[in-house]
Amino acid sequence: KLLLPQKASSLTLFRSALERLDFDNVALKKLPLDSSDEPGVRQVKGACFSRVKPTPLTKPRFVAVSHEALALLGLDGEEVQNDPLGPEYLSGSRVMPGSEPAAHCYCGHQFGQFAGQLGDGAACYLGEVKVPPGQDPVLLRENPSGRWEIQVKGAGLTPFSRQADGRKVLRSSIREFLCSEVMFFLGVPTTRAGSVVTSDSRVVRDVYYSGNPLNERCSVVLRIAPTFLRFGSFEIFKQPDEFTGRRGPSCGRDDIRGQMMDYVIEMFYPEIQQNHPDRVERNVAFFREVMVRTARLVAQWQCVGFCHGVLNTDNMSILGLTLDYGPYGFMDRFDPDFICNASDNSGRYSYKAQPAICRWNLVKLAEALDPELPPDRAEAVVDEYLDLYNGFYLDNMRKKLGLLTKNEPEDEMLITELLQTMHDTGADFTNTFRSLSQISCPGEGETETETEEDIVKKASDLLLEQCASLEELKAANKPSMDPRELAMLLSMAQSNPALFQMISDRATIARQLDRLGKLKDLMETSQEELKTKQAEDWSRWIARYRKRLARELEGQSDAAAVREERVRVMDSTNPRVILRNYIAQNAIEAAENGDFSEVQRVLQVLEKPFSSQPGLEFPAWVGGGEQGERDEGEEHQQEAASASTSAARAPVPYHSKPPAWANEICVT
Repeated sequence: KLLLPQKASSLTLFRSALERLDFDNVALKKLPLDSSDEPGVRQVKGACFSRVKPTPLTKPRFVAVSHEALALLGLDGEEVQNDPLGPEYLSGSRVMPGSEPAAHCYCGHQFGQFAGQLGDGAACYLGEVKVPPGQDPVLLRENPSGRWEIQVKGAGLTPFSRQADGRKVLRSSIREFLCSEVMFFLGVPTTRAGSVVTSDSRVVRDVYYSGNPLNERCSVVLRIAPTFLRFGSFEIFKQPDEFTGRRGPSCGRDDIRGQMMDYVIEMFYPEIQQNHPDRVERNVAFFREVMVRTARLVAQWQCVGFCHGVLNTDNMSILGLTLDYGPYGFMDRFDPDFICNASDNSGRYSYKAQPAICRWNLVKLAEALDPELPPDRAEAVVDEYLDLYNGFYLDNMRKKLGLLTKNEPEDEMLITELLQTMHDTGADFTNTFRSLSQISCPGEGETETETEEDIVKKASDLLLEQCASLEELKAANKPSMDPRELAMLLSMAQSNPALFQMISDRATIARQLDRLGKLKDLMETSQEELKTKQAEDWSRWIARYRKRLARELEGQSDAAAVREERVRVMDSTNPRVILRNYIAQNAIEAAENGDFSEVQRVLQVLEKPFSSQPGLEFPAWVGGGEQGERDEGEEHQQEAASASTSAARAPVPYHSKPPAWANEICVT
């Protein structure tokens, strides 16, 4: 009899860390589960989750792991990487003890139209892991549920896969993995990514929708968050849409809506649950908190130049996290009309549109919560959004400019003029902000012989290094529309407005005409004239900025301490390096050719985005260094999409403006 506990103890001892994860899958206990086990794509009515069986991969293997993200689960990254079953467990190819794979049902408004049932078409809920002892109290405040939901994305078919195959490829998986982590290290609320696994399983993808499909490797990302519930989770109850006629699969099930709200508020907003015994007041407080978090989030996006690309309601987190990294992009040259998603022809989700789109999505969430959330109360909350967003944005921007001791009404105009100057000169968004801490405050390190004009010129020369050349500006302002098509649409707008509205819109045409006008001016300008104009524009703004910095010092007993704090705050707010598309593309192409070391190196660089890291300035292959870890799977084919290898390009440091070839990168 004494042998039994010893045997049980030895079994536990020999279980791996992944096999010892402590699952407590509360969502599947508290929210309705699909009663059907019917395979294949179908409408899922009256349920929030459907049980699924992830499809195993052939020869799964790690591309990279995030030690910081895995630590949330109490896991050691090295131990996970060395676990022979690790890639199987973290790709869904083998189910961990306690895991209960399921797919979440949700709906969404996509590009402004209600799309009906969507759901986890490629993602798979594995379960919820209890927070390990000793977790950072800051993380616990952000995740009061005491559990981390883990998902695998790319694990095969679910009832929600529609016409797709439930798989993801190396390109998209590496992009999601890296951006999930860099956003965290930039201080932006986000879901996390613990690992990327690739395999010898393959799927066909037409990367650019050009009729040239490729066989690509199936790959899987492990995603981590308190929950992946989203605005669209509540749209499964939607009545028939007045425009599309589509309805939510659980239309009429008000009981489940109430059940979902109880679950979300009790688990993730416990203070609201405790402080509002009245149900309506509780629900209003919950919606207001979601609104506040959303406003804060999009303000942070704008301040790091991040563009999400697909801000549909099904990609908006109910916790105010950045969710679902698809055709995102960090802006290089500042352009308020920046569109990172090549599929977004109308610019609905452009950089400058993001704050308004998030407000629109909040309105749709409010509609989805009715009658639990009275419409008049919801409207009053949404009316607070714009002022809140502007407040968050200005607070962030003041830090980026080092304006810390005073809040002046003129600051907003100074910020607007800075962005306009950046736009006019084609300045790099990230590097321009990073350079601002090098502009001195009046009286700081100035010699007797140095005039104000000398100081302004020195600062102007610094910022001119980040400006676009004449050829770059010409390329940037070239209309994307054929001149004949533009002429036809202009004529149609006058002669047949109804038909014009069906195939285009005035904002798109206005953007094309604006580009044409700028291009015409540039064609009549020389490089020398452009540089002179850029220098004048920057000199004018720098003079205003230095006057504002002088007012920061007024009434301060220790001016040196104020200057020192200004530089410290600016350099910890303005990143030195971000995940530019060309950096991700280099890592992707190396991985597609069997070298995973660049993915790991980029992650290492991005874990400290505000710091200079000697020895990590360039990709690993620069200077003839070792390529690093190679893929031990089947022999790699040199595919057409990767024919132009990263190593053949002129190398640039990670903190550099993008090289010319980066303009050819197309993300859809």
